Amino acid sequence: MSFTDLPAGLGIPDDLYAVIEIPANHAPIKYELDKASGQLFVDRFLSTPMFYPANYGFIPSTLSEDGDPLDILVVAPCPVAPGTVLRCRPLGVMYMTDEAGPDAKIIAVPHDKLSTLYANLRQCGDLSDLLLKQIQHFFENYKTLEPGKWVRMERWGSLDDAREEIRKAVAAYGASH
Repeated sequence: MSFTDLPAGLGIPDDLYAVIEIPANHAPIKYELDKASGQLFVDRFLSTPMFYPANYGFIPSTLSEDGDPLDILVVAPCPVAPGTVLRCRPLGVMYMTDEAGPDAKIIAVPHDKLSTLYANLRQCGDLSDLLLKQIQHFFENYKTLEPGKWVRMERWGSLDDAREEIRKAVAAYGASH
């Protein structure tokens, strides 16, 4: 099965699949999974020596405003290998704008069937303030040394906001395929 055949999850919008492209705490390399071939490519080496503070990837069978699958960060007890499908549930969404326009990123944790470590977390505000600041700091700064690129954090969105972003992205994907 290719990633183009993978559903967005088992129970949208609360039971999702995330295809991990970049493990948490990994070297400053931006990987992108080619959706057609299923191959993982190096998109670029980050000019800023920073690492992703959570496992980063996309929700399959979604289409966001930027024309790509909906981005997702999965806070987990350890880094997850690139290309792995990780069952998770959303806590909220981070709204940003970059040089290409609006860019929403779902914040999630592993599904309770994979780990009970996060079972009591229901929204982004349940994560530590430090982790939320690290996520925001990473995305506000990881492009600063790349000419013509920038990111501005707009706001943190609620679980309901995340659910709406997921529903919209699933519907947009369905309408385009």
